[in-house]
Amino acid sequence: MIEKKIGNTPLRRCEHLSNKFSTNIYIKDESCNPGKSSKDRAAYFMLEEAIKGNKIQPGGTIVEASSGNTGISIALMAKELGCRAKIFVSKSCSEEKRALLEAYGASIEICDNSFGLHVFNSTQYQAQAYAANHENAYFTNQYYNSANIKAHYKTTGPEIWEQTNHQVTHVIAGVGTGGTISGIGRYLKEQKKNIKILGVEPTNSVYQTFLEHGKVENTGVVHDAIEGIGRTFIPGTFDVQAVDAIYQIDAESSKRAAQDYRADTDQLIGFSSAAVLAAVEQNLSHMNFKHDDHVVLYFPDHGDRYLQKLYNNNQQETTKAFDIL
Repeated sequence: MIEKKIGNTPLRRCEHLSNKFSTNIYIKDESCNPGKSSKDRAAYFMLEEAIKGNKIQPGGTIVEASSGNTGISIALMAKELGCRAKIFVSKSCSEEKRALLEAYGASIEICDNSFGLHVFNSTQYQAQAYAANHENAYFTNQYYNSANIKAHYKTTGPEIWEQTNHQVTHVIAGVGTGGTISGIGRYLKEQKKNIKILGVEPTNSVYQTFLEHGKVENTGVVHDAIEGIGRTFIPGTFDVQAVDAIYQIDAESSKRAAQDYRADTDQLIGFSSAAVLAAVEQNLSHMNFKHDDHVVLYFPDHGDRYLQKLYNNNQQETTKAFDIL
C-alpha cells in the first residue's frame, strides 16, 4: 500500500551549504516519497477524508487542479483505490510532469492559468465545474481543503522536530497552496514559539503583501513563473499565524541557483527548491543565521521533473548528474 511508504523522508546535513552560509543547513528531501514529492502527504490525507465521508465511490473520478505534483500523487492513489484521476493543469506545467501524469493513467486538461476559483479559464474553476457536473466525481480542492494543512501538521512538522533532536531554529519553504508551510509552522511553533518559519514565493506573488498588510490588491501583474509556488489569490490553506516572513525571488535567480547547486554537488533540485536556495543567498543578512542554528530547507521534489526548464542549457552535464542520482 502506498500510504505505508509516505513520509519519514530523510533529513540530511548539507556540508556544502553549511559551509557556504556559515551555519547548520539541513535538507528535508521529499523526493523520497512514493510519488517523489511532498504532495503525497496532502493527497493521502485528502483522499482518506473523502473516503471516510463517502464523497467518492469505487469507479469514480478524483479531480484536482494542480501544477503537477499533487496530480501525480492523486493519480497513483486513484489507481490503487479503483478510481480514475482527472487533473487540470496550467500551460506552465512541465513536460516531464505531464508525461508522468499520463503514464500513471490520469486524464489531463490544460488550462490557461491557475488564478483561482473565480476565473473561468483557470485550473481551479474548470476542476470544480467538472466535478459538479459529473456523477461520482470528487474535487479534492487542495487550495481550500484543511486536510492539506493537517497532513503536514501530523507528519512533516513532527518529523522535522524529531530529526533535528528538537534543535530546529528555522524552516524555509516555498509557498504554493500554503498547506505545507502552514502545517509545519503550526506544529513547530507549538513546540517552540521562537522557531522561524520563512516562506519563499516568486516576484509579484501575493503572499508577502498579505502577510504584511492583511490584504491583497489586484495590480494585474502576473508573478514570475516558478512552478509549484506563487499565487494571485490567498488560498484557504494559508495560515498567517504560522509564518514569520515571506521572501520573494525571481525565476532567473532560481534557475541559476539550481544550476550552481548541480555544479557544486552533482544533484538536481526542483524549481521551488532552487527558489528557496536563491532566496537564502539574496537575503542572508536579513535571515541573520547564527553559527549554531539548525536551518531546514524544504525540498519538495526532484530536479528530474524540470530538466527542460532548469537544466537544458547544460544538457550533457545534466545527463551525467542524473545518471549519478
